[in-house]
Amino acid sequence: MSPRQITVLGECVADAFAEPANASNELALRVLPGGGPANTAVALARLGTPARFLARLSGDVFGRLFRAHLEASGVDLSDAVAAAEPSTLAVAELDATGQAAFSFHAQNTADWQWTADELAGVDLSAAACVHTGSLALVSEPGGAVVEDFLAVAARRTTVSIDPNVRPLLVRPEVYRARLARWCALADILRLSEDDLALLLPGTPPEQACDIWHAAGVRLVVITLGADGALASLDGERVRLPAVATRVVDTVGAGDSFTAGLLHHLGARGLLGGRLTGLGLDEVAQACRFAVRVAALTCSVAGPNPPWQDQLTQLSATGA
Repeated sequence: MSPRQITVLGECVADAFAEPANASNELALRVLPGGGPANTAVALARLGTPARFLARLSGDVFGRLFRAHLEASGVDLSDAVAAAEPSTLAVAELDATGQAAFSFHAQNTADWQWTADELAGVDLSAAACVHTGSLALVSEPGGAVVEDFLAVAARRTTVSIDPNVRPLLVRPEVYRARLARWCALADILRLSEDDLALLLPGTPPEQACDIWHAAGVRLVVITLGADGALASLDGERVRLPAVATRVVDTVGAGDSFTAGLLHHLGARGLLGGRLTGLGLDEVAQACRFAVRVAALTCSVAGPNPPWQDQLTQLSATGA
């Protein structure tokens, strides 16, 4: 079965990584196109799912980089907005394990300026799922507009949300105040253990799943880094181990996991409504696939998710 289209809405961010410079008083930055929603759209397209990206793309040097990267990966940009504002920049510092800490240059940038008119004409008739989250869902003035769009989308598609909490830009309590509404809108909630620690400090993952189920979301998946993932479908749970890999960095790994999860479910015709035909065994299979996609992303520098043929090669080697 060929997967139906998945529409992703959110930001593109220029991820800048420090590299050795020619002089001690210089800092060289290697800039890669990133941003959680953009990474997910790229990963979906590379895996073979028709992916449309609703973005506000600046005409500046970073915006042109984003557009070239997305189009080269096969992402549909036909509904992207040509934005007058500048692009968002994130400077990443990597620790010894490849974990990234970001500082953001994001005030008044293109990604947060959504208007109702820009989204009013989006045709969702071909979409099986709408995925969003991260800063575009919580940043003003556009966050409320995106929420309203999800409320409309939920009438005809599966809705997936990844909060992707960024406390340097938006206080965690802002996410907490909106999370119950997001759970009421969403069918799938995917988040990391770091997100969990910020949203519900000190809460065990299983208890957090039950809290979010009670708020309305049917499928909760929490990625746990080297410990794999926990998936909870209406309170039935399964844990999946991580895939051993040589980690270059973890940038984009969660976004790739989300794409792997949605791709696997979509390819089996399980997206398009309220997940009524979904069982825990199918969730486990989708998460196993998603873990492999995330592991391959961790094995290369930056947010560079794998192509479908790389997954095929991995399967052929028995990995």
